[in-house]
Amino acid sequence: MDIIMIRHGQSEDNLRKVYSSQSTPLTKEGIAQILKTKTLLKGYTYEEVYYSPYKRTVESLHYLDLKGKEETRLREIDFGIFTGKSYEEILKIYPQETNLWINDSYNYRIPKGESLSEVYKRVTGFLEEVSQSNKNTLLITHDTVIRLSLCWVFDNPLFFYKFKIDEGSITTIRISEDYKYIYRVNQT
Repeated sequence: MDIIMIRHGQSEDNLRKVYSSQSTPLTKEGIAQILKTKTLLKGYTYEEVYYSPYKRTVESLHYLDLKGKEETRLREIDFGIFTGKSYEEILKIYPQETNLWINDSYNYRIPKGESLSEVYKRVTGFLEEVSQSNKNTLLITHDTVIRLSLCWVFDNPLFFYKFKIDEGSITTIRISEDYKYIYRVNQT
């Protein structure tokens, strides 16, 4: 079976280089990326579709002409007090919190937000459920979720910073006889 993951197209917050909010919409470029992905998706087969409830993923679902099931475990990490701000801004406004986050980005829980370890638990819980269905499944989601999904293949979330996921790209994990592996990353 395949778990096929699409990262939403470029959003306004991606363009502004800030930690994204739930309500940021796709840009014109983001829509173009997803329309290109729609063409690529014709080469895939899948039986289930799940999507994050955030605006940019819902819009991506729409431009892909798909219907699916909303799944809150596929939402992006909650950046809490960092939301809507650039890295430079959080360094100035929240120097202590930023330093703690940099020094332990896996375990540090951003105030009013989440830690990567919390996101890893919710994402892998969902992936374990999906993998039991033995159905090719399409997920429309976010950078952090896809990177942590790739970490799931290794059963090691500390590989998180070893991956980069492009906007509007398709990444696939294949599961065969209880063996999971990365089949494709960043198809555009």
